Amino acid sequence: MGSIVVALAHLMPEWMSRERGLAKVVAAIDEAGAEGSRLVAFSEGFVPGYPFWAEYTDAARFESPLQKRLFAHYADQAVQVERGDLDAVCEAAERNGCWVVLGVIERPRDRAGHSLYASLVTIDDCGVVRNVHRKLVPTYEERLVWSPGDGHGLRCFDLDGFTLGSLNCWENWMPLARAAMYAQGVDLHVAAWPGNVRNTELITRCIALEGRSFVLSVGGLFDPSCITDELPDADLLRSAIPASGANGGSCLASPDGEWIIPPQAGEPRLLIATLDHAQVRGARQNFDPFGHYSRPDVLSLQVNRRRRTGSSFIDEDPSA
Repeated sequence: MGSIVVALAHLMPEWMSRERGLAKVVAAIDEAGAEGSRLVAFSEGFVPGYPFWAEYTDAARFESPLQKRLFAHYADQAVQVERGDLDAVCEAAERNGCWVVLGVIERPRDRAGHSLYASLVTIDDCGVVRNVHRKLVPTYEERLVWSPGDGHGLRCFDLDGFTLGSLNCWENWMPLARAAMYAQGVDLHVAAWPGNVRNTELITRCIALEGRSFVLSVGGLFDPSCITDELPDADLLRSAIPASGANGGSCLASPDGEWIIPPQAGEPRLLIATLDHAQVRGARQNFDPFGHYSRPDVLSLQVNRRRRTGSSFIDEDPSA
């Protein structure tokens, strides 16, 4: 229970390109590994990017040919973990001896292969995918693109004496989702965001104080330069999406709620910090939300961590 180095990937996505996006992730892990990082965290949906078009192109219009074209391309570029799409990322994690929390748009086979989920993938320093957490509730227009997830990924992991957990975007505003992390002793919390200071400047310190935890908020960057000519309706997207699509907001708060890295806007880069576990232990001397400052005889939490599927097949016994 000493100190570790962490890296926040305050970066622009390779928007709507799985191949280029994963290559950027690998490069960032290698850069962070050279700095001695034991954890590298990325923004929500970093590969292949956040669906910024939904807010600005009338995404709720039923049977819109434009929305069908955009969704079809987005789904094509989404990540299938079981297909091996993250193999190079896993290799980079093992090569650099670090854990990775990566926001992806997932297109899982266990939900028939075409619905999309905003997922946080946790990869350990042996290159093993330890967790895939699908966002519980897509927010507002995100529901036109992403499907609601489940509680299967509400899990924490030991990392050098720290307890690592993560939530996507407005899940961090859900009291019971936070409580599910606190109940597992999280003290190294990754909050992944599409990007903007307005999203991170209040809730980051709130979670740090409430959970007596280090909180890494990682926000992405986005501007029209991310829209390449290969994308469907590229000119329309450039004219519709504002130049200030996302300004980042990546930041890091300590267990006493003070800033280690205040919210950052612009300038893509890795943000590196060293964290000392003694700060967690000191902060929990007077408040531990699921320890000495809890009343399990009065208040308790039930979490369903079964993976939600839509079918159960019972086949003939091949030995019969």
